[in-house]
Amino acid sequence: MERCPMNVTTDIFRCNSSRTPMECYLVLRGPAQTVIAVLCCAVGSLCILENSLVLYLIFSSPKIRQKPSYLFLSSLALADTLASVIFTCSFVHFHVFAGTDSSKEAFLLKLGGVNVAFTASLGSLLLMAFDRYICICKPSSYKALVTKRRAVATLVGLWVVVVALASFPLLGWNCCSFDSACSELFPFIENTYLSSWIALVAVLVAAIVYAYTYVLWKARQHVLYMEKHQVQSGQQNTKMRLDIMLAKTLVVVMVVLVACWSPALVLMTYSTFAPLGEFIKKVFAFCSTFCLVNSMVNPAIYALRSKELNASLRRVFSCCRKKPGISESCLEVESTQKTFPIENVCDELIGSGPVPCSRTYPLA
Repeated sequence: MERCPMNVTTDIFRCNSSRTPMECYLVLRGPAQTVIAVLCCAVGSLCILENSLVLYLIFSSPKIRQKPSYLFLSSLALADTLASVIFTCSFVHFHVFAGTDSSKEAFLLKLGGVNVAFTASLGSLLLMAFDRYICICKPSSYKALVTKRRAVATLVGLWVVVVALASFPLLGWNCCSFDSACSELFPFIENTYLSSWIALVAVLVAAIVYAYTYVLWKARQHVLYMEKHQVQSGQQNTKMRLDIMLAKTLVVVMVVLVACWSPALVLMTYSTFAPLGEFIKKVFAFCSTFCLVNSMVNPAIYALRSKELNASLRRVFSCCRKKPGISESCLEVESTQKTFPIENVCDELIGSGPVPCSRTYPLA
């Protein structure tokens, strides 16, 4: 396919015929295509493996799957799995194999799938952060406020809203229907829709960062409270270590989230105000894979550091090493064994042991 003409103006990014200049979106060539293909396939495969394992560990344990916190985590794992499959296949097909032969509707359907997966991933992260937030604000009534039924209803509502928002371009909110300028980063996408989606993602990321910053601040308050009120030295040191672990985990959460999403969001925002050169489009192509990296590291941050899931994973591995006839008894033991002995359901979702919110220290 021929390269996009060097004297291109914004008029070429208008859907005023049966074909759009797709060559203007194919900016990766030669070694860059190889690198992006290897990166997407490697990260995508690892992401699918990790998140599929998380889903299995959650739903294979009757006790774990009853907890609202782990229902939110399962939604995150499902969204990240879908993101890995849809993004990797569509991105490699388009940028590496120059797959521009599909119709406008087919292309928007694939783009909508990527939109659904990544937006649902961020929405699930927000629900998990809100779960932590409620736990900090109202620890004594957490179990009454965050029930399994409410968690399921909230997740259903999240996915319905995300699917509806992602279907707008396919239903008519695109540059072909409006006869307006198309985005220079996404074929057929109207700039006002892109701006709206950027604003939505920015709000989600900001809300997640705010909620975890609040949790981090409360963890710090808890450390100061424990230092001021001299409890038993051994108990104090243990709780302070847990608070430090929580703080470190939350810092990692926020740094990874911002680092993975900020480059793509900044470039998308810039594209709505100014024309882009080919170099910036290449940079965006690589930066967009950072969102996939975020889906890959989510299980390591939120799930695989959980003591309950770690215990379930060890039992699965131990059962796999035993004879097939013993596997049923292993599963039986796994389903009847007590989980981490903390009465409050608001425990150790982030993987650092009993968090400060499970204690009734002063919140003021």
